[in-house]
Amino acid sequence: MKKIEAIIKPFKLEEVKDALGEIGIEGMTVTEVKGFGRQKGHTEIYRGSEYTVDFLPKIKVELVLTDKQVDAAVATIVKAAKTGKIGDGKVFVSAIEQAVRIRTDEQGDAAV
Repeated sequence: MKKIEAIIKPFKLEEVKDALGEIGIEGMTVTEVKGFGRQKGHTEIYRGSEYTVDFLPKIKVELVLTDKQVDAAVATIVKAAKTGKIGDGKVFVSAIEQAVRIRTDEQGDAAV
């Protein structure tokens, strides 16, 4: 099992969700987060004074999948979230040792 964490632009969430649904992946956790990478935020003017916005709003999508689903899911997320502009985000894949479905006590791939 693997965990995919994708940090994407907020307006791309629906596209990513729909694209994952089309390849048969259902179930995800979505969190509103703030952060910055190479873009290092931007400056804005508010009531005549300039200030720096360091942390930009992003969406974090988390999925735990079987090993055979991971490559397709990553490719789908990248394709759906890409705008070609700075700040498109990143996708991280990490190993999951154990998963348990609380309702049924299923474990491993069956719990996913």
